[in-house]
Amino acid sequence: QVQLVESGGGLVQSGGSLRLSCAASGRTFSSYAMGWFRQAPGKEREFVAVISRSGGDTYYANSLKDRFTISRDNAKNTVYLQMNSLKPEDTAVYYCAADPNFGKFYTNGALNVHYWGQGTQVTVSS
Repeated sequence: QVQLVESGGGLVQSGGSLRLSCAASGRTFSSYAMGWFRQAPGKEREFVAVISRSGGDTYYANSLKDRFTISRDNAKNTVYLQMNSLKPEDTAVYYCAADPNFGKFYTNGALNVHYWGQGTQVTVSS
């Protein structure tokens, strides 16, 4: 069992930055690829980014890769999402997720990703 707790969300003006954190507890953090998703009101959940177990590989949603950066610190059991140049359309609940399989995050709608956090709200004002 892996427990995931996101933090760092909030209200920010357009053009601003936020860094989300996701703290993991339970089984060995470095055994899991970690990813971020988001869901805006009335929209489907959207893949944002994933990072491999070692942190050596990352993969992003094409539309976000120029502004968002995923990273992890295995010593702190934490994964981060740095979000820059935020836009009102980035407003969403952001979810952290964990799974041993890197590819699951961006295939089949991430239906088989094993563990999910409760989410943190990000609101970008215009």
